[in-house]
Amino acid sequence: MTPPNRAALAALVAEATVDCYNDSECVTGFYTMLDEHLEVPFQTSVLGAQVTVSGIDLADEHIVVICARGRSRQRLPLLDLPLPTPPPAGAQWIEAYRHWLR
Repeated sequence: MTPPNRAALAALVAEATVDCYNDSECVTGFYTMLDEHLEVPFQTSVLGAQVTVSGIDLADEHIVVICARGRSRQRLPLLDLPLPTPPPAGAQWIEAYRHWLR
């Protein structure tokens, strides 16, 4: 999968933030799109360790992913998540969220 270009990212941002009045509502819009479109679980590497991304959540008006390794669970800001190659289905919404925050 090739990363979305600026026009595609702008279209995704517009879709996620339609009818939003403030940043908090925009984050919720992105969370909704990720919840609907991001295919979890998927494997990735965080700080050299293989983890399973098992879900997403909202925490203090930020989107976080839930990473698991064995019995350990850790919430990680979505912005800090390295994507695997190839990325999971729906990863374009992660790129759109990152683009919106810039």
